[in-house]
Amino acid sequence: MAVPKKRTGKAAQASRRANWKGSVPETTICTNCGATVLTHTVCTECGTYKGKPVSKKVVKTEAKKEEE
Repeated sequence: MAVPKKRTGKAAQASRRANWKGSVPETTICTNCGATVLTHTVCTECGTYKGKPVSKKVVKTEAKKEEE
């Protein structure tokens, strides 16, 4: 089993860990409803992806519109 010969100093640990940065997720605007959406995902508000209905949400909302 590998065992370190010397103890790692605090400065070496800190400089190594400094490269671990969080990133802000990319977002776009839904073409159907205008809500902010994560890229390459179905819109959580209206259920469309690239302007096409892909979720059960869309079917429900379209059925409601037809009833009215």
